[in-house]
Amino acid sequence: MIKLSKRTGLLPALALALAVTGGAAAFAQRQLTGAAGAKPEVKVSLTGSVTRGGKALSLGEVEGVKPGEVLDWQIVSTNEGGAAARDYKAVGHIPRGTVFVAGSASAEGSTVTFSIDGGKTYSTLPVIEERQPDGTVKQVPAPVSMYTEVRYEWSDALAAGGKLAASYKVRVR
Repeated sequence: MIKLSKRTGLLPALALALAVTGGAAAFAQRQLTGAAGAKPEVKVSLTGSVTRGGKALSLGEVEGVKPGEVLDWQIVSTNEGGAAARDYKAVGHIPRGTVFVAGSASAEGSTVTFSIDGGKTYSTLPVIEERQPDGTVKQVPAPVSMYTEVRYEWSDALAAGGKLAASYKVRVR
């Protein structure tokens, strides 16, 4: 009987050791899953301003805009997630009643493309077909008045905790 009670005393100690080891393994697995399962979470803010009297005013501060005024749009993308956002693109809409200001799109390290069909296709220089006097059709650059969207595409991923900024201007018709 003495041998039996010694074995019985060993059994709870073995069970406790397995529970502690198994618990640590489960904790480590959750930590690895959390790290491997991390996802990007990109928050985008769009702000607009107009310059009046030499001072930039937020569009929220003005009652309206006038024909000929230039609106400056800022897009800021911040990755608040735990992983990089790969193949990230930001798109700015060119509001109806405005015209894109040629050469105004900028974002450090990005390729800028434009759409003339509401965002279905993008090109660095959109083209349209134009009928020539002799009846032939020629591909010519689309006027900026046809631009509907501006897209920014970065070759590097938007790192966790990282921030990207882009801007463009439009003129009120």
